[in-house]
Order: sequence, then C-alpha cells, then structure tokens
Amino acid sequence: MKLLFVSLGCDKNLVDSEYMIGMLTSHGIELTDDETEADIIIVNSCCFIGDAKEESINTILEMAEQKKTGCCKSLIVTGCLTQRYQDEVKKEIPEVDAILGTNSYDSIVEALEETLQHKFYKNFHTLSGLPQLSTKRTVTTGGHYAYLKIAEGCNKNCTYCVIPSVRGRYRSVPMDELVTSAEELVAGGVKELILVAQETTLYGVDLYGKKCLHELLDRLNGISGLFWIRIMYCYPEEIYEELINSMIKDKKVCHYLDMPIQHCNDTILQRMGRKTNKKELIERIHYLRKRVPDITLRTSLICGFPGETKEQHEELMQFVNDMEFDRLGAFTYSAEEGTPAAEMPDQVPQEQKEEWQADVMELQEEVIFDKNEAMKGTVLYAFIEGQVADENNTYVGRTYRDAPNVDGYIFINTDEELLTGDIVKVEVTGAYEYDLIATIVK
Repeated sequence: MKLLFVSLGCDKNLVDSEYMIGMLTSHGIELTDDETEADIIIVNSCCFIGDAKEESINTILEMAEQKKTGCCKSLIVTGCLTQRYQDEVKKEIPEVDAILGTNSYDSIVEALEETLQHKFYKNFHTLSGLPQLSTKRTVTTGGHYAYLKIAEGCNKNCTYCVIPSVRGRYRSVPMDELVTSAEELVAGGVKELILVAQETTLYGVDLYGKKCLHELLDRLNGISGLFWIRIMYCYPEEIYEELINSMIKDKKVCHYLDMPIQHCNDTILQRMGRKTNKKELIERIHYLRKRVPDITLRTSLICGFPGETKEQHEELMQFVNDMEFDRLGAFTYSAEEGTPAAEMPDQVPQEQKEEWQADVMELQEEVIFDKNEAMKGTVLYAFIEGQVADENNTYVGRTYRDAPNVDGYIFINTDEELLTGDIVKVEVTGAYEYDLIATIVK
C-alpha cells in the first residue's frame, strides 16, 4: 500500500511526522508524493496561528476529495488541529477516518489497521509523559541534517499562545535516549543536529531538577562524525552561564542562538505574559556578544499585539535598528480563541498589523544588508544544499549563521562538482539583501 504523508507546521511537528513515517514504512508501507495513487493519506496538522489553521483545514479538505475520486482508503489526521478541535474535525469533514492527538502519534499503526477495517479510530492520550517509540525515524530533510526534539510542551503560558493547551506542560526527553537517537542519526549520514523544543533552555528541569542543556551539548559534542550542533528556541531569561560556556568550549556547537523576544516595550511584554523587560533584553544581547563575539543572534517579533500603539511600534523599530539582529522574523498578531490575549480590548486592525510588520522587515533588510557587506573576506564552512538551476557552476549552501528554511543562503561559485551534504570552506566575496556570495577556498 502507498502512503502520502503531509507534515504541516513547525520542525517539532516534523519530528513527530518522521517517527510516524518510520513506524509505517517498517510495516511495509511505501511512500508516494502523488495523492491520486495514495491508498493512505495522513495529515499532521498545525493550528499555532490563524494562517496555519487555515492551511491545515484546506489541506484536509483537499485530501478528503481523494476519498471520493482517488484510491484513498484511509484518511488520518493528527497533530495540533485535531488536539484542539477533535470534535469539529470529524463533524465538519466526515471523510476523515481517524484522529489522533499530539501525544498519541505512537498509535499510528493501530489507527491505520482499524480504519482499513472500516472502523473510525480516535486516540487522545493525556498530555503527560511522552509517546513510546520503538522504531527509527525516517529522516525527510535530505539526510545531512536532522531535528532533535529534546522536550515536549511548555510551561510559559504566554497570553497569545495555544501551545500549552495542545501540547501540555514541559516534558524533557531523557538524555540517554537523546544521545542514542543522535548517534543513530549520525550513523545514517546526518552531519548537523538542530536542537528544538517549545523552549530548549529549560531542558532537564523536570527530569533532573536543574537546567541540563549544557550537559546534553557536551555529550552530543563527543559524537564522531557530527559536524554542527545548532540550538533553537531559547527564551532570553532562561539563557544561563553554563550554556554559554558549553557553546564556547564545545567546538561542534554553532555560535548561533535563536532567541524569540516578541517585542521590546515593557507594557507589551507584560501583557504578553513574557518574563523579561527591555533593559534585561539589551543586557542579555550585549552579554552574549561579549562572551561569543562571532555569535549569530536570531529573533522573532509580533506586530500589532492588542493595545499596541504607534509609539510602541516606533520603539520596537528603534530597538531593531539599535540591536542589529543577524536574523529576524516579524509576524502579525493572530487572535487565537481560548487565549487571554484574544479577549483583550483594543485589538489592532489587520491592515495596521500588516503595515507595522512590513515596516519591521523593511528595516531589518537594511540592517542585514549592512551586516552582510561587512562579511566580505570572511572565511567560513558551508553545507551544500543543492545546485542553482541552469547554472552548473553555482551551488546553494548554508553557513553556521543559517538555520534551514528560516535564514538565508550562501551562493558558491565553483567549477568543482559538489554534492548535497558536502562541507566546503569558502570566502565571502559579495552580498545580497539576505544572502551571501562566495568562492571555494583551496
């Protein structure tokens, strides 16, 4: 039987998808990317913000058509959307044969077996503990990099976020399990591990009574064949000294930190339920750059949070200009039902949110272009991600400064024949708004 698997949303969701694919292919299921020939279709859904929710619903509706016109015998929906709207999904889309919650994806084989016997299947484990996984993942990222999800859930309870309600409280994956999984991934050809969770910096507090991300980094750093370790999703107030020390001493740890701050205005941060303020953010950024001078700092911002004023937006613009983040993403606020922020007064009109988002990204384009221009002459290692179409001597790569799918690229001009996953040393020779140009260093 052939399976079409659609994974939506974040890289944490992708890890769940890869485990489900691994379980199914170990039972003889064959993968396909053609929905018209799929006997089984699985959608791992997202509902973090309105756009993600809409994409998930539209995808499920599109796949439901294959129950009517294609050879699809089983349509299964998993993930955040079903966790949040389990009754509505089945009621509104009756073609769905099974729904699983975010903590139930280890039941995917059972779900498939039941649906193939024309039985509706529903499984929603409590949002505690972790799924019991007995098979290896099927890595879908090309093989040279993979995400390592080190924890599930979140305790932060930001006023705009639904994650605690659909993913549960913070649960760390035991360190020995992570190291074993990492070793298996590297043995399979993975050269870069990207550590992800809703919040990576709190890793270990629930299991070991203290923050242990630095200890995990130390152990991963000892894996032979691994080239890079990248850390994503670090809350600024939780970054601690031992973590910084491990970033410095563990040579495989990229000098890169993803630190979503969402805003800089103290009133907005307080309304968001964030646990920091502008002064602390500035101090944290300066300290990180002092300790790790070549660090690449990435952040994300929300534009148009309820009650945000023009003056507060202008304060954020000045902050972006002054802090000169190396990487930045700005998003319009999405009012999610069931969250405190959705009930707050003074909701900002959509047109205004989009205008402010455009302001921030336009400013960031100027910031990053200047920073990229200053990179000329720098020698870096780059992962080859592919070749530019119709240009035989130009390859696309990533440096330690670039996380997959969210940051820029480095375009490498060379007559050498390179393969995806190769690691080469390059010298930066030019810059675009977000990307770099380089040549191979002999």
